[in-house]
Amino acid sequence: MKTILLVRHGKSSWEHDVIDAERPLKLRGKQDATLVAKHFMAISKPPERIFSSIAKRALNTCKIFTKTFNLSEDIIYKHEDLYDFSGENVIRFIKSLPREIDSVMIFGHNHAFTSIANLYGDKFISNLPTSGLVKLNFDIKEWKNLQQGSTEFIITPKQLKTDD
Repeated sequence: MKTILLVRHGKSSWEHDVIDAERPLKLRGKQDATLVAKHFMAISKPPERIFSSIAKRALNTCKIFTKTFNLSEDIIYKHEDLYDFSGENVIRFIKSLPREIDSVMIFGHNHAFTSIANLYGDKFISNLPTSGLVKLNFDIKEWKNLQQGSTEFIITPKQLKTDD
């Protein structure tokens, strides 16, 4: 059994004159990521490995999760292939993971994550929102054999907010 947790980066700011990969999180992005991370910990356990896109907004979202999990940031593996919007590089990355790893959490971007969730999960989502998380399970022994799996759950900030 293999498990993938896809987490879209938190809401980012467009107020800064920086290249796309350097865009920071907005306050709302930080708050939403914390909310989702806390809820995830209440219903599940941290994965064996945590990977992040090199983009600042994804990496900062990842750091919020590791802090919430009470884990050191040293366990975060950054990978350029995860700075991907189509999903092709992310899928190739997943299929190259070592057999010994059974569960991974990947921080990255849309449209890639919505596409992967719909391609490999069994619940359609029209859009994975910022700070959204999808847990996908696969009845496989090796990542290279990635195929249709099941969507265990989806967590979005909106579903956790009671004051909206």
